[in-house]
Amino acid sequence: MVKRLITPAIRLVVFMVLTALWLPAHAGELTAEPDRDRLYEGEVLTLTLKATTKIDVNLGNLFEFDISSLPSPDIEKVTPDFEILARNQQYNIRTENGDMEGEITWTYRLAPTSVGKLTIPALTFKDSVSRPVTIEVVAGNPPDQANTNRDSFIELTADKAEVYVQEQLILTVRLFFRGNLIRGELSDPEHPNAIIETLGKQREFFRHRDGVRYRVVERRYAVFPQTPGPLNLPAIRFEGQARNADGSLKFLRDSASLFEVPVKDVPPEFSGTTWLPASSLSLAEKGMPATLNLKTGDNLTRTLSLQANGLPSEALPPLPSSTPDGLRSYPEEPVRKTSIGPDGIASTLTQTNALVPVAPGKLLLPAIRIPWWDTESDSEKVAVIPAQTLNVVAADGAGLPPTADKDTPAPETGNEAAGSGNEAHMVQGNRFWQWVSLVLALIWVLTMLAWWTTRRTSSRASVDIEPANTRSERAVFEQLVRAAKEGSAATPGLFVSWANLHSPGHDFRSAGDAFSVYPETELETQLKQLQASLFSRTTGGEEKNSTKWNGSGLVDALRQARGEMERSSSESDLPPLYPDNLSVSGQR
Repeated sequence: MVKRLITPAIRLVVFMVLTALWLPAHAGELTAEPDRDRLYEGEVLTLTLKATTKIDVNLGNLFEFDISSLPSPDIEKVTPDFEILARNQQYNIRTENGDMEGEITWTYRLAPTSVGKLTIPALTFKDSVSRPVTIEVVAGNPPDQANTNRDSFIELTADKAEVYVQEQLILTVRLFFRGNLIRGELSDPEHPNAIIETLGKQREFFRHRDGVRYRVVERRYAVFPQTPGPLNLPAIRFEGQARNADGSLKFLRDSASLFEVPVKDVPPEFSGTTWLPASSLSLAEKGMPATLNLKTGDNLTRTLSLQANGLPSEALPPLPSSTPDGLRSYPEEPVRKTSIGPDGIASTLTQTNALVPVAPGKLLLPAIRIPWWDTESDSEKVAVIPAQTLNVVAADGAGLPPTADKDTPAPETGNEAAGSGNEAHMVQGNRFWQWVSLVLALIWVLTMLAWWTTRRTSSRASVDIEPANTRSERAVFEQLVRAAKEGSAATPGLFVSWANLHSPGHDFRSAGDAFSVYPETELETQLKQLQASLFSRTTGGEEKNSTKWNGSGLVDALRQARGEMERSSSESDLPPLYPDNLSVSGQR
């Protein structure tokens, strides 16, 4: 019976206390006490807030209690200097001079978001205000705490100390942690002036450091800087929560920054028109006959392959497809392939042409030269397919009609000659008409050849009215459109290549050069949106949000800009888009 009475009494007291906290009563001093005023980045600060309030107990407000409306300090004011990782509340009741007071304790786990002197501002609870607190955050790790003694840490490595603009830089991110990880979030690298591609899926393995066994998560990225100058990637951050052996939770937090990477401009001695920095590049050919001897009407398939390590396929220039007179070419659509592996990006451009000789003679296939920059030897090299001469002869039965036999029989004597006089006269008359027919046939053949040559020359002249680089500009523009539709990371580089082809006399070497002077703000906006979309991709190549890249806006802006450039170039002899005094920087 006594137990039954005590239990409701305890419940009544608890409700009275909680109700008292909910009521607008006078609050005492609000104190803010951090567990330390100096810490290293990656460490977590514990902030304790305490306040007291008078308890006004009455039965009238007992049944109006709502725990969701209990007040708390405005702790959100600590952001953005600190991130709130966890929060906790405790309530205590005490009696002083016959009055009941409630003491409230709030405990917050705060993670600094930057280094330097940070301030926890004055916080408010009811009518009480705490004093501001200054916290010093030091970069690096504590001097007496090695990485291997920590619960988690990050290592960043790069395969090169410096790179050229648009050269591939391999960034490796390794997260070391121990314990039972409940949750964790590792950020991806990003930079507004670099295109970053994830190299495959992340790896997970175990590794020992000074006798301590760590679980390691490794991610690799290909970074392509788009502008020269120092490249400083933002810090890679990790935040997680692990469970200790006793069941309690602990917060894991760390960050690491890569060293500053100098990005060099395109070397002035580079002779090519398309900047191609690669660790290796090769140009191969197959399908040509070993002897180079052909007959008119023969069919052969010539396949050219351009392979590069350290460049996406969209960055590879279109291969020349010019052929001599007397050789017809039927090119297929170029095939581009980009392979992504843990060691970087490799690409292949394949161009297949069907060739048919239509005239006998010696036909010269010009040499193909692709200048590129060898990043291993830091020197220019040229991939070459030498010039080749095809020896074409007329196919069987394709020659002129056979002429009459030049051998004539010896004149006969005596009666035989007289007896055959009339017959000889008839033979000579027949040969005369044969020669007349042959001459007329030759005149007809020559007339047809002259007409065919004139028509062919006229047709060729009408095609050659366009500038020499029109077909190349058109091909690169179509590549640019395809890349824009797909949201390819090579779109900015293709845009620069196309701008240089469409506006001869200028030498844009970076996307930033073109963006800074381009008058079409819509195109610039669309390109920036593409860049932001590229940075939002995760390890698996998917986007963090559910929406996929829609390149229709960028494609429309590109086509509109191209049309305006063509109209401007037809109205003025001056360059239609870019000023002549543009300073050269960045990529080609």
